[in-house]
Amino acid sequence: MDLGAFSLSGKTILVTGANTGIGQGIALSIGRAGGRVIGVGRSSMAETASLMAGQGAEFVELRADLGSTKAAQAMFDSAWAEHGPIDGLVNNAGIIKRVDAVDFTEEDWDEVMDINLKTMFFLCQSMGKKALEAGRAARIVNIASMLSFQGGIRVASYTASKSGVLGITRLLANEWAAKGINVNAIAPGYIETNNTEALRNDPDRSSSILGRIPAGRWGVPADIGDAAVFLLAPASNYMNGAVIPVDGGWLAR
Repeated sequence: MDLGAFSLSGKTILVTGANTGIGQGIALSIGRAGGRVIGVGRSSMAETASLMAGQGAEFVELRADLGSTKAAQAMFDSAWAEHGPIDGLVNNAGIIKRVDAVDFTEEDWDEVMDINLKTMFFLCQSMGKKALEAGRAARIVNIASMLSFQGGIRVASYTASKSGVLGITRLLANEWAAKGINVNAIAPGYIETNNTEALRNDPDRSSSILGRIPAGRWGVPADIGDAAVFLLAPASNYMNGAVIPVDGGWLAR
């Protein structure tokens, strides 16, 4: 099928946290659009690899501790050398800690911020350096959150990190848009993933969340994956520093 401006044929995209949930959905959407995926994470991506193979898409698995900036940067440099050049980067890997603000520990804060924001920025930096040195165009898609706009409850470091993701996305767009590097973000709404399992298993919270979503359902990873394809493809050539809420209308309510 000719996808035209939405095709990723011949493109190599690195996706962090591709083992499950949103990251897996993004990998599969990229594969359907004709792209090759380098999946990065600290746990097995065998399921994602199998699903990618099932749709005839190429998938390369790399293990890395994304809690370490140095390890993440070394992984990126190695991936570029062995499997690149890399055309796009999707910073999806993230963790969440649910604790009352009065009980939040420094460890809870640092662990989330290191993966969700610090490593995200330095992977963007690695991508930018390589693309600029090679004189290549590049795409970066950062995964933000509804909590890039709202405060949330009991997720202090997650809210701070995702607010930061949106800010860094805009900053990098300002610096790199004229240099052929498009940096944008997606803000997922409530998606059926491991991160939201506790909410979905709480009848009161689940009911209140669904009651606010105009679409009347939780999102699925493919909803985010297809939006990522758009931001990675030529169709979004003139998009820089944008954030696309994929939330079933949550922010509109």
